[in-house]
Amino acid sequence: QAQLQESGGGLVQAGGSLRLSCTQSGRTFENYALAWFHQAPGKERKFVAAISSSGDSVEYIDSVKGRFTISRDNAKNAFYLQMNSLQPEDTGLYFCNVQRDVEIVAPRWSWGQGTQVTVST
Repeated sequence: QAQLQESGGGLVQAGGSLRLSCTQSGRTFENYALAWFHQAPGKERKFVAAISSSGDSVEYIDSVKGRFTISRDNAKNAFYLQMNSLQPEDTGLYFCNVQRDVEIVAPRWSWGQGTQVTVST
């Protein structure tokens, strides 16, 4: 099964920005809600944000509201997470996946390798 491919991570200072991307060749995202997940060092992977198949509905966890923006480009079969005002607690691996719904956290495909985000003080 083809893997999801995350990219765009890196090392930034607190207050900085990064834009994560998620792509997958061979399978279309078009009919799915899309979601980002965060795995902090030594912690479980947790939901961060999701966007509906139409792009009309989004969900965020409270800690990233106003700082992160999820978006999608169905023509490119890609979606993104714009991360602003990054804080040290945002450090970790970020993964993307598809879901049936924005509201129900239920990733459906195999996980990719993730992309590492490190926020320094």
